[in-house]
Amino acid sequence: MPIITYREALNAALDEEMTRDDKVFLMGEEVGEYDGAYKVSKGLLDKFGPRRVLDTPITELGFTGLGVGAAMAGLRPVVEWMTHNFALLALDQVVNNAAKMRYMSGGQFTMPIVFRGPNGPAEYLAAQHSQALQSYYAHIPGLKVVAPATPYDAKGLLKSAIRDNNPVVVLEGELMYAWKGEVPEEEYLVPIGKADVKREGKDVSIITYSKPLKVVQEAAETLAGLGIEAEIVDLRSLRPLDEETVYASVRKTNRAVVVDESWPVASVGSHVAWLISRNCFDMLDAPVELVASEDVPMPYNHRLELAAQPSAAKVVAAVKKVLYRED
Repeated sequence: MPIITYREALNAALDEEMTRDDKVFLMGEEVGEYDGAYKVSKGLLDKFGPRRVLDTPITELGFTGLGVGAAMAGLRPVVEWMTHNFALLALDQVVNNAAKMRYMSGGQFTMPIVFRGPNGPAEYLAAQHSQALQSYYAHIPGLKVVAPATPYDAKGLLKSAIRDNNPVVVLEGELMYAWKGEVPEEEYLVPIGKADVKREGKDVSIITYSKPLKVVQEAAETLAGLGIEAEIVDLRSLRPLDEETVYASVRKTNRAVVVDESWPVASVGSHVAWLISRNCFDMLDAPVELVASEDVPMPYNHRLELAAQPSAAKVVAAVKKVLYRED
């Protein structure tokens, strides 16, 4: 299969869906003339024109609301936020309109809209621009939330999100856009609500999603050198959550470590850890461990920002803890 970058996979998904369905359009800051802040929309303006690739003012609440209205009218908008940090300004439209419209209208309206853009810590961006905000969206009934960690999953999940008749938040990662992976040329979809076992193992289940997948894979290699076979479960979808795949893995290994780059309080990771503790209690040979970002605003200093986030060393230490090993 061809090896392409994460951004190229997203670009291909947008291209294919805009070609397939003329109701699909893209809107956001710098998506047109500038080809997108992270070049995800490169070439789309030239191919589809300014009626379907719309540059917007820096007004997240305004153009997000415009997208919600367009979805109610039968179009299929893809709203790009330059970063989820800026999208905090648009939460009213997402939470009170997009997520509630099907419910409040008694099903008279569908809401085929996608909200996408980079989420999570990057580098040298400090406290306001380096936040993992997935818990905001995963908390809201009426929203679907996906967080692809590979180019293959990014393309397949974005295509599924665009075709869905419900609002879907797609969480990308600023440092992930250059990641490379195999992506088939033929069309495919990745179903929303289905996790993926990225590595088979028998000693411990490590459950994660999005950018931390890379440090978890590094940790698994280190653990393999110690004779510990870790199974990696990539959630991919945060809402709906594929609980059965998680439980099946934990039943096999009897131990679980959850890795989440957001803050630990009321996070997706803490919720998953609670679900495992409640529903796999009789199978667990040790308490579930959570590796999350430190409960502090993101420092600007590079050493400190790295120290604040999950790392391979932290994951290895957590695995040793559930295995009662000190070496």
